[in-house]
Amino acid sequence: MSAIRIQKIGITHLSADAIVNAANSSLAAGGGVCGAIFSEAGYQQLASACEKIGRCETGNAVITPGFRLLAKYIIHAVGPVYQDGNHREPQLLYSAYQNSLRLAEEYHCHSIGFPLISAGIFGYPKKQAWRKALQACMDFISDHPDYEIDIVFAVLDDETKAMGEDTLAELKSMKY
Repeated sequence: MSAIRIQKIGITHLSADAIVNAANSSLAAGGGVCGAIFSEAGYQQLASACEKIGRCETGNAVITPGFRLLAKYIIHAVGPVYQDGNHREPQLLYSAYQNSLRLAEEYHCHSIGFPLISAGIFGYPKKQAWRKALQACMDFISDHPDYEIDIVFAVLDDETKAMGEDTLAELKSMKY
């Protein structure tokens, strides 16, 4: 049975079929989650794989091998830079999660680790980012009842974890 969990762990330490990199559209190494993934996966190998792909537009996702990570694959999802919520940010964020999950299914991944995309240096308000992330994942599970996937959100602090758990409980009770 598919499930969504929130865990306090560095995403590079997750044992999952795929982990998701909160990428930029040029697929270049960055800071935060992206920098940690490049470092742990093997910078040169991952940078070379990303250069071959070239770009990824906001709201989309691409896939590379996991190289030295526990995960077999890295899905690079480009979330929006938050401006004010009126520049398609919610739709683009939702799309980044949905496209990541579609790639996971295409590559037969039954476990995936997500960061909270766009909620770091891209400035998306955390509560709103949680709502879009969890809606996208819940919708994917609902729309693909025959595909089993374990979705884990890897977060680094108790406050973010609690906010995600509260949002998940709220959405489950509402069935939005």
